[in-house]
Amino acid sequence: MGLGTELLLVLLLGFLILGPKQMHALLGRVAHAKREFDKVTRSFKSHVTSEPETPAPNHELPSP
Repeated sequence: MGLGTELLLVLLLGFLILGPKQMHALLGRVAHAKREFDKVTRSFKSHVTSEPETPAPNHELPSP
């Protein structure tokens, strides 16, 4: 069984168990969660790949 076949089987089983209204609501929540995850992932990647902040100047104490 390929991934597409397994996914289709899971969706069909969910449709039979939950019914069309609840399945539609569930898929909507899954899509929303995936969108949020993708947004956070993009934000994290852009933060990591951006230039690092300039380091603070090194204030050493004068030698006695």
